[in-house]
Amino acid sequence: MQVNNTEINGFQIDQFNQHNLKVGDHEGTCPLCSHERKSENRKKKCASYDWERGLGTCHNCNTTFQLHTYQRKGVSNKTYVRPESLKKGPLTSKVTKWFGTRGISQRTLDDLNVSEGPEYMPQTNKEENTIKFNYMMGGNLINIKYRDGRKNFKLYKGAEKVFYNIDSIVGHNFCVIVEGEMDVLALHEAGIKNVISVPNGATLNNNNLDYLDNCIDYFIDKEKIIIAVDQDEPGQALQQELIRRLGAEVCYTCSFDDCKDANEYLLKYSKDELVKVINKAKPVPLENVTTFKDIEGDVCDFVQNGFKPGYQIGLHDFDSIFSTYTGQFITVTGIPSSGKSDFVDQMVIGYNQNYSWKVAFASPENAPTYLHAHKLMRKIWQGMPSKNDIDSDKWNQISEHINENFFFVDMERYTLDSVLKKGAELVKRKGIKCLVIDPFNKIRDINANSADVNAYTLEYLTKIEMFAKKYDVLVIIVAHPTKMYKNSDGKIEEPNMYNIKGGGEWYDASYHGLLVHRDYEAKTTKVKVLKVKFQNLGENGAETHFKWETKSGSYIPYRNPIDENAILPWE
Repeated sequence: MQVNNTEINGFQIDQFNQHNLKVGDHEGTCPLCSHERKSENRKKKCASYDWERGLGTCHNCNTTFQLHTYQRKGVSNKTYVRPESLKKGPLTSKVTKWFGTRGISQRTLDDLNVSEGPEYMPQTNKEENTIKFNYMMGGNLINIKYRDGRKNFKLYKGAEKVFYNIDSIVGHNFCVIVEGEMDVLALHEAGIKNVISVPNGATLNNNNLDYLDNCIDYFIDKEKIIIAVDQDEPGQALQQELIRRLGAEVCYTCSFDDCKDANEYLLKYSKDELVKVINKAKPVPLENVTTFKDIEGDVCDFVQNGFKPGYQIGLHDFDSIFSTYTGQFITVTGIPSSGKSDFVDQMVIGYNQNYSWKVAFASPENAPTYLHAHKLMRKIWQGMPSKNDIDSDKWNQISEHINENFFFVDMERYTLDSVLKKGAELVKRKGIKCLVIDPFNKIRDINANSADVNAYTLEYLTKIEMFAKKYDVLVIIVAHPTKMYKNSDGKIEEPNMYNIKGGGEWYDASYHGLLVHRDYEAKTTKVKVLKVKFQNLGENGAETHFKWETKSGSYIPYRNPIDENAILPWE
């Protein structure tokens, strides 16, 4: 048979046939256990080889092994520290006995390269004997999780964050994701080998899944991903974020009933019962189909607490008249050079600071990108950084923050489909919660089915709405009016959403509409609510006024008499 020795399942092969087996044979000896068997049995064919998937299965030791090692794909440009090569000695009887009380056998500990050794633990401020969960990827040691006897944990400082046991899912069309290394051991003990764990557990309101970005290519071929995390609130928040990032269409969930996690379930019941729980995993509810059971929790919450508060930017005058939910989009309009983009920047920085949202910009008019990044830095800095500030602690802290939280889509030719495709990728890899399109007329829908302006606009906004709902993202669209009118005094009238090309479709389809309008005489900027879809999120027609703070490039509330010397962002 012809065997591909360069690539399998989209992964570049690093070392082909790492165990020196006979290429093309479908069965043979096991590289993991055959040498340990009795002399008369060492050459017996106990393993099956699947060269197309790059996997071997031993029917004697019941272990799945990789035939090859693989190169990393899509690796971040960050520089990581690598732990020293794995030197695994036998575990002490004290440690193996403890694992035994958790239902974990010596064979499972060996299979997953669990070791022990002394390590300084910051929680106790001294060296402790620790259990070491060794994070392997492509056969290489990438990271180590240390656990001492007091249940203190730490990861290897400066090492890359990846899923624990990630190599186990290569070549499989499904996998299980759990919340801790002990749960990986528990499922492995029960015979479910293609199981991985997040490296740092779950914390409420923490969507920074950097390890998912580092491992995203491992999920490309997965037709089924079972999420079996803890049943507490942080665990359920992690579950929802994984579903959002990996796609509801491939995700399944399961419940451990009266137990916290997989290891606890193994101890209370049995291996067979644990397998049944995993096999009974239910698919995430279908998109566009809702049953009462799907939303009963939301109904109960509404009865008890009323409407959920909307997300706010932390600018009181604006927050008092407007808030929003994710899964929606906001249309921001105003005459050219009225400060729309600057106000949108301030909005997303507010969402980032209040809720740790990551944001992507598709902003052709904000080129060059370094100037846009500088505008963000000024707002976060709350001032104008000088050349003497470069490489200072404050500079490095803010630049790292911008690097980790704000992403700039930079294309030779912007189209709506390409921007939304890149937005979906950024959801999965970086976990963005907000996408800015600025302005819409520079990001055309070249695949639109209609040339009629109203039909085109509706199709355009429908695509954005579908994206926002699917990925639970807030989309902010900057849209210029097509016509500007002057009143009898010669002043330019305030535009509304009907002045945008496409007219009524903008007002009808948008969840929310905002006007950013400058007053030359007062040297102020007005922000007005043109539309809110849900009245608990704002007040139609409400407005507030701001001054422009020069050094920081930020809007500040204005309640004082007219200041003739004030400086505006367009000046």
